[in-house]
Amino acid sequence: MTGTERMKPGRWTFHLALLGAAALIVLILFRRDAAHLAEIWWTSTTYGHCLFIGPVVGWLIWQRRAELSRLTPVAWWPGLILVAGGGLLWLLGESATVALVRQLGLVAVLEGLVVTLLGPMVVRGMLFPLAYAWFLVPFGEELEKPLQRITVAIVMPLLDWTGIPASADGVLIHAGRYWFEVAEACSGSKFVLAMIAFAALVAHLCFRSPWRRAIFMIVSIVVPVLANGVRAWGTIFAADKTSIEVAGGVDHIIFGWVFFAFVMAAVLAIGWRFFDRPPDDPAFDPVRLATIPRRRIDPLLAAILSVTITALYPSWAGYAGSRTAMLPLDMALPDVPGWTPAGQRSPWRPYYPGADAVLVRSYQDGQGHQVDLAVGVYSRQREGGKLGAFGTGILHEGGGWIRVADLGRIAGGDATRLISTDPHGRSMQRDVATWYRIGDRLTPDMRRVKIETMKARLLGQRQAAVAIHVASEGDDPQAIEAFVRALGPIDRFADRLTGNP
Repeated sequence: MTGTERMKPGRWTFHLALLGAAALIVLILFRRDAAHLAEIWWTSTTYGHCLFIGPVVGWLIWQRRAELSRLTPVAWWPGLILVAGGGLLWLLGESATVALVRQLGLVAVLEGLVVTLLGPMVVRGMLFPLAYAWFLVPFGEELEKPLQRITVAIVMPLLDWTGIPASADGVLIHAGRYWFEVAEACSGSKFVLAMIAFAALVAHLCFRSPWRRAIFMIVSIVVPVLANGVRAWGTIFAADKTSIEVAGGVDHIIFGWVFFAFVMAAVLAIGWRFFDRPPDDPAFDPVRLATIPRRRIDPLLAAILSVTITALYPSWAGYAGSRTAMLPLDMALPDVPGWTPAGQRSPWRPYYPGADAVLVRSYQDGQGHQVDLAVGVYSRQREGGKLGAFGTGILHEGGGWIRVADLGRIAGGDATRLISTDPHGRSMQRDVATWYRIGDRLTPDMRRVKIETMKARLLGQRQAAVAIHVASEGDDPQAIEAFVRALGPIDRFADRLTGNP
């Protein structure tokens, strides 16, 4: 094939048309996940920066258009392996009901289409834009807890330095007249995640040296974390000198409109003098990538195979997800020896969205110890009705309780301490132990729940799931232990609820 033939624009048009059609069909097949991604980008303050990733990827590819036009798009059958791998990743996420994994699988399928229908040489020319497209997936929720702890660790010495008496209880800080919660929204995660995406783009465009790129990325993460701690201290300091209402308003305005821009400008100023890549530096050398690869396949056949392979995964997921376990028609919490029914002293109720049955009952023993027993039962795990859904379990958004400490294990359950969120004083406290029964396995570990759910869904098995919470009134883990001993083995209790022999 001659160089003139390789540069024919009609070839690009045909391959791009096939890629666009195949990508559209994939988005239709995975329309729920595509819509969920768009909803997160549009509504989440943490992931609002994802709205800009698509246009940035398009701009990066447009910047390469002259070099790309000198390459020949070809259909390459090994790309089908990437399509199948992305579909499998999506199926794993669907089976474990983990939206993040499904979304990663969707992006992997789309990028597999690019490899299949444009070929490896073209993909090498678009390597950074394709890698940058992974920022379309909202990730980083796991950073919130460590960033909360780091923020508290930064704030406490600053409060001591400014003469404000303060003490910390987990993510709560008692400073001066008020209680302050370093909540997930105050952890700085939204700022850090946006800065990582921004820094990756700057590092690619402005640096050649891998060492300079790495150092710039590190600085871009460390500076926002430190700055967020200073911001949190400033909010507490302002509240101590004025009022919590004034400080909250100032914090919202500064952090939302000024603080982010200031820190971004500071990071750019730090790295400016070390930029070593000229603005007109080409993205890649098309001469080095002009080789026509082997293992080619007819483009139309490649598009048809890509769509067919992809469609297999949602088809199986639909079948497996429709299989439900049979639950007893009448469920009731048992009478427990040594414990009598009682009225709830403080308002707390776990949240089980989409559960087939929700049971809550309070008990009291002869010594005045009181606990709440709460159970959520699911005939199957699905989106909108699963054990691991956001907000499921001991905390309900707007319920007035926050998690302040992990207590390890109480009576074999994963234990957490909650308190009420009154900023002027802590009026209520609860210790809560959690167990999950998934199929025939009892575990306090949510990761094990996801693994067991995934296994059952992959194999098309029916599997009931149960969430069990025992909460003490106040700081009373001994009450939980005594109640669980009287209740009997938790796995037998869960089996009675679901009708398992």
